[in-house]
Amino acid sequence: MSETVKVLMAAMAAALLAGCEGDDTTGPGRTTEEFDWRGTVAQGDRIEIENIAGNVRASFTAGDEVVVHAIKTGRDSDPASVTIEVVHHADGVTICAVYPDVAGMRPNDCQPGFGGNMTNRGNDVTVEFELMVPAGVEFVARVTGGAVEAEGLHSDVFVITVGGDITVSTTGIAAATSVSGSIDVVIGEADPDRNLAFRTTHGDVTVQVPSNTNAAVIASTSSGSVESSFDLEGTRTRKYGTLGSGGPNLWLSTLNGNVNLRRGSPDQQ
Repeated sequence: MSETVKVLMAAMAAALLAGCEGDDTTGPGRTTEEFDWRGTVAQGDRIEIENIAGNVRASFTAGDEVVVHAIKTGRDSDPASVTIEVVHHADGVTICAVYPDVAGMRPNDCQPGFGGNMTNRGNDVTVEFELMVPAGVEFVARVTGGAVEAEGLHSDVFVITVGGDITVSTTGIAAATSVSGSIDVVIGEADPDRNLAFRTTHGDVTVQVPSNTNAAVIASTSSGSVESSFDLEGTRTRKYGTLGSGGPNLWLSTLNGNVNLRRGSPDQQ
């Protein structure tokens, strides 16, 4: 695991422990507020969601606009205290759920990539995101407490969570990292252009790749077993080998759980 990912996970785990327009509705014991955004993101650029508490769900749209809908829900805290910020930058658009600053801590800041800072200490608002993502628009999600689902996409997908399961299916490439959550990924690109990691600490890791994939595989678990429908060498807890003519690395690993590498159809879509 890279130092960058370790630092990010530590910061997100600390956050876990520790102007929006829409309609307001009130129900027993809770208040909700909604947010909507839509806009064009060029193919090859990315739509990025950063969320602290709440799930993120993305699906494919045949249109040319990214569509984002979010629902903020609070019990003791006012949903209006959490703003949804939209940041346009050279690589696309980043959208963050930004909570009130905490005294004595670094101010919260929505920035693309790893440049921002997020914490929600003392605020119980949750934010549920739903997105429609066009073909060729990279989808990135970083979530502290919540699951990420990105199914049926036609683009590259990259997800990091601290506490939540990750489910991805795409015709492109994907990578997924969690601290406490299972990972279930189907990728359609048989010739990945970079190393791809699928890693968690507590949970199972299941990855399906096309049968004609060209890559090197390293799969391991500390407590569980490694299964593969490809011919790999190794032991019950660690397997490795070359798929096709070889290529970038596919790392599949968990400390507490099982690892399963599945063979899909050629150039699965």
